[in-house]
Parts: sequence; C-alpha cells; structure tokens
Amino acid sequence: MSEFSTRDAAGVEVDPDGTLAPTLRATSPLGDAIGEYEEQMVRKGFSENTIKAFANDLKILRTFMDGSAVLREIQTRHLEDFLEWMQSERGRPCSAKTLSRRITTLKVFFSWLHSVGAIGTDPAEPIIQQSVRTPLPVILNSNEAGKLMRACQDWLWDRNKADARPYVLVSLLLQTGIKKSEAVKILLDDIERPETQEPSVDIRYEEERYAHKNRRISLNTYFLGPLDQYLEQYRPENFLFECTPRNLEYVLEEAGTRAGIRRVQVGFETLRWTSAVRDFRQGMKDEPLRLKMGLSKVSWRETSFKIQRLAGQQ
Repeated sequence: MSEFSTRDAAGVEVDPDGTLAPTLRATSPLGDAIGEYEEQMVRKGFSENTIKAFANDLKILRTFMDGSAVLREIQTRHLEDFLEWMQSERGRPCSAKTLSRRITTLKVFFSWLHSVGAIGTDPAEPIIQQSVRTPLPVILNSNEAGKLMRACQDWLWDRNKADARPYVLVSLLLQTGIKKSEAVKILLDDIERPETQEPSVDIRYEEERYAHKNRRISLNTYFLGPLDQYLEQYRPENFLFECTPRNLEYVLEEAGTRAGIRRVQVGFETLRWTSAVRDFRQGMKDEPLRLKMGLSKVSWRETSFKIQRLAGQQ
C-alpha cells in the first residue's frame, strides 16, 4: 500500500495525490467531484474510518454549497464561510479536533482536484490549519506493571479457583503491544512453537490495504507454560480467546483491581502504550518498534513523539 503524504492535526492519514486521472473539469458539479474523490480514497487504500470521516465532511460541504455548484465557482471565501457556519451557525457543536479534521478534508480534497487539473487554483490553500494537541496516553509505570503481572500469577496459581486467562492475556499484551481488535482475532494456529527458536504470534489482516499491519512478534518461552494451562482450562477450538471483546476488558479491569492499581484503568490501550514505551526504554530502534506496532510511517510520526515523551516522564 502506498504511503500517505499528509497527516492532519486531528490524526487522520491522508494522501492528496491521485493515481488515476478523473473525468473532472472546472465546470464539473461539486457533487460529481465528491463522488470521484470517494472512489479515489478507496483506490488509494485509505482506512475505513478515514473514508467515512472525509465522506461525511464533504457531504456537509455539498449541503452548504449546494451540490450543483461547479468547481470553478468555489473560492476561498466560500470555504471560510463554510467553516464559520460549522462553528457558530449550524446549531451543532463542533469540537476543535473535528474542525481541524474538516479543514484537512477541504485541503486534501481541493489539493487533489488541483493536482489532477480539474481546477487551476486551490481555494483551500490559504486556509490556516488549526492544530490540536491530543493528550498523552496514560501508561503503567514499572512498579505497576510488575504488580499487575504478580496479581495475574497469583490468579494463575490460586488453589481454590485458578484462572490462567488473565495471565495469558496480560502477558501477551505487555509482550506484543497488540490492539484489542488484533487480540480477539488470533487463531490457535497463529501461535508458533519452533523447537530451536523463540515462540511467536502472527498478527494477520485479510484486506490487502492493511498488509503493512501483518507481522510476527516474538514471545518469551516462559509464556508457554501458562498458555498450555489456559488451553487445557478453556479448550478453545479456533480462536485463542473465544469470548467477546468486552469479556476480555472485564478480565483486564479485574486484574487491575486485584493488583491495587487505581491511578489508571487497566485496558488494552494502556497496555499497548506501556509495552511500546518499555520496548523503547530497552533500546528498540524506531523501525523495528514501528513494525511491531503495525503502524504506517505516517502514523508512526506522532506515535513516536508520544512514546519518547512518555519514556522521558518515568
């Protein structure tokens, strides 16, 4: 999949460049241009969330401008009026992050129209982007991570009601930093146990546009004992975790409670960032860490910055 060349202040990956010349002219209606750009986003492999967000933004623009308006008639002042209407006259709240993304939508859309020759001047170019500072994620410190693992280990060895799932889940997340959506899709066959090498887990995506997220992540050998105990206890048939994602969230919350962690709620995102910061502090270089997290180079820019800041706080 091609790399995206622009990233908006709201954290959306975008790419204004076109690969196929559309049948658009300066006299084309805005509605036709929006339809072609939606097809372009699909061809370029934009994420589903990005396509939905951009399509919705452009739908609102079309309503404001009247879809029959032709491209050559749209000027910077029209776009500025649109943004003013979004903030104060539409009657719906528009957060700073949403406004920032919608400015990006305008810039990317009209930049694309200009790049393919549909318009001679980009009316969105003079519009000033409004940056949005997203807060840093909250992670576990080393002491809290240790307490969490010990609590799961006690749960694993509980004489009255032993449960291996909390240990397997927490250990897996801290070792790999995978997302919730990735954890729930792990198949039993995705866990490799070569005799002469470390065990590993394969993270797989079926869609070609997510090919850069496919990866193999090494696991510690000590993980296999509790894993076998878990497999014996739960006897999953296909997926490693044959329960709902919400059930796994409950497991993490309960593990955090047993560990006495009150400062932050233990969840998938917390452990993903904790894992990444720990890898960074242990000397993992940027490129291996990016690949391990399954991120594109564009996504990595902001993520890397946050990891470095979080590592400096501890």
